[in-house]
Amino acid sequence: MSTDVVITREVIEKEGLTLEEYRKIKKLLKREPNYTELGLFSAMWSEHCSYKNSKPVLKLFPTKGKQVIQGPGENAGVVDIGEGLGVAFKIESHNHPSAVEPYKAAATGGGGCIRDIFTMNARPIALLDSLRLGVLKKDRVKFLFKNIIKGFTDYANKVGIPVMGGEVYFDESFEGNPLVNAMTVGVLKVRHMVKARATGVGNLVLIVGGATGRDGVAGAAFASKAIDKESEGKSSAVAVGDPKMGKILREACLELMSKNLVLGMQDMGAAGLICSTAETSYKAKTGIEIDIALVPRKEKGMNAYEVMLSESQERMLAIVERARLPQVKKVFAKWGVPADIIGRVTKDGLVRVKENGVTVAEVPASALVEAPVYHRKALRPRYLAEVNKLDLKKIREPKNLGVVLFKLLENPTLASKDWIFKHADTGIAKDILVPCGSDAGIVSVPGTNKAIAATVDCNSTYCYLDPFSGGVIAVSEAARNIVCSGGKPLAITDGINFGNPKNPEVFWQFKQAALGISKACRALNTPVVSGNVSFNNENPKGSVDPTPVVGMVGVLKDKNKFMTQYFKSEGDSVILLGKNKEELGGSEYLKIIHGQKKGKSPSIDLNLEKAVQKTVIEAIGKGLVRSAHDCSEGGFAVALAECCITNPKRRFGVNVHLNQNNIRADALMFGESQSRIILSARGKDVAKILQIAHRNKAPVAVIGKVGGKRLVVEGLIDKPVDALYKAWSKAIKKFL
Repeated sequence: MSTDVVITREVIEKEGLTLEEYRKIKKLLKREPNYTELGLFSAMWSEHCSYKNSKPVLKLFPTKGKQVIQGPGENAGVVDIGEGLGVAFKIESHNHPSAVEPYKAAATGGGGCIRDIFTMNARPIALLDSLRLGVLKKDRVKFLFKNIIKGFTDYANKVGIPVMGGEVYFDESFEGNPLVNAMTVGVLKVRHMVKARATGVGNLVLIVGGATGRDGVAGAAFASKAIDKESEGKSSAVAVGDPKMGKILREACLELMSKNLVLGMQDMGAAGLICSTAETSYKAKTGIEIDIALVPRKEKGMNAYEVMLSESQERMLAIVERARLPQVKKVFAKWGVPADIIGRVTKDGLVRVKENGVTVAEVPASALVEAPVYHRKALRPRYLAEVNKLDLKKIREPKNLGVVLFKLLENPTLASKDWIFKHADTGIAKDILVPCGSDAGIVSVPGTNKAIAATVDCNSTYCYLDPFSGGVIAVSEAARNIVCSGGKPLAITDGINFGNPKNPEVFWQFKQAALGISKACRALNTPVVSGNVSFNNENPKGSVDPTPVVGMVGVLKDKNKFMTQYFKSEGDSVILLGKNKEELGGSEYLKIIHGQKKGKSPSIDLNLEKAVQKTVIEAIGKGLVRSAHDCSEGGFAVALAECCITNPKRRFGVNVHLNQNNIRADALMFGESQSRIILSARGKDVAKILQIAHRNKAPVAVIGKVGGKRLVVEGLIDKPVDALYKAWSKAIKKFL
């Protein structure tokens, strides 16, 4: 084995490795690595692939439960929904690439997550996205926003998988480093689940799908570094998707697995060919030998380093028995998907890479997969001492709360995301029962009477002010959204987005958020079954706000009992579950109206949360509820307005009265106290709902009626709903 590149300190550091790590590599190999081997370690030991800085903290997560079929460690997590079926789901980030090539990166972010799902023999049925960008008034942010949305939805439309939910936040913290997280949901037959295993010595190793090029070379290492001025010129580190190939690849692989013709399969995502060969052989306690001369290429002159680290899209690694090769080839030929034998499974535990029969790299799979693990220092951020201070007496109450409501509804974070939804192809959404725009998206499970509810949630400002509480709230709000849709929360996938883990203050944020997520998951019985960690989300101004996105799925046993957030009929009663508190810290009101990102995040009582959620689940299950909507960003007034204006067929007015209980009027209207849900119900069903709430010890009050053409909160707000709708619906379009 030889190389034309002399390995120097500069080369080692350029590969994203430390000198200490290089010494460890030499010790593991018992020799000097060549340049190709150094590249393999660079990719596999990157944070993106190895989680070397996050593993000790991720172990805090609860990962088991009666509903869990597959927890962390596979391409996706899987939970049981009965009748022999499971839901496979996963969230992935594509942050750094999206800052450089937003259209291409957003497309491949969704595409990679789709492959993670069908790799397990699950048919993808829906996509969701979670986005964070800078202030929308700025030209660069507009450019990123438009192209991220277009890239994500174009790919989804072309592969025929509907987008059914998501969230978008705008905050100056994310300027220069957008966060782009994609979540995919799929359904599988549990007994036919396929894992990423290179089993059976002598079995064949196939590369399936698109050809290999230089796009995405060293993408995993790129995604593990902070964005700087040099990043703008690294478009070659961004892979390019091919939705046409992605669609036929999906169908070919699903048919192959349905016929039991594959023993193991893995997507070639981050770190490409080296990741898929190393991980599948490591998990099976085998080895793999390949010859890269057999790898189809779309560019000439590629060397071993480039072939092994390319992240060209729409590629899979498949392990098949030699005797079944004719049947395998027949399936791929039917779909027009290229499939080439590139090697075999061995018993020596090595990943051996040859080129025309000559060995160019030979590394133990365990050495690549078992990266060093770091226990970073954690230090409470100094900024908290200042930003947590908030004297409400110094916050001047507005004279006209109705004007404030208009301003909040015009805020791009709270405004209608209809501009985004319209990019999605509704022709492929035949199984979507509730599309984007309600508390959770709902998709029916083909061939059954069940449905899946899914959502993505996180308030980065809460996590900036108190990452522990922010983590608790992210899980709790996700569960509230599932419950408001009529579903039973099952489990979560976590999309961790933080700054540099070597910064003790950032690591403290990460650890606290993980502790908060863990606490809420245990309380609500929603274990963590999959996820993704994205560190080094930095820009010249510093780290992004800590953003542990929670993707959650739930099940509806009867898909006909799904629920939406908007009012349905004149005369229905309006009920508020939960407690109003005098809290303004971290609120959109405080940021937008007073220009302050301060205070403490809202307090949350998980016992109260459970009581409220249990009440809603029971009431919806008994057919007593006509609409359900949780109070989140913007507080009660914004949630009430959304109940009035988001019905696609008709807008409804409402007249309510709240007991102020010595709470400031602006806090009562726009404070973001947790564990509150607005219900509407027929008058004859109100007593039954109150009875359920009292039995569950959930605070409850009948606060008004649906009707008229105005949103009225007696003594506080009185505005026409048509005007509110106009402000809300046109806000984002004004910027684009």
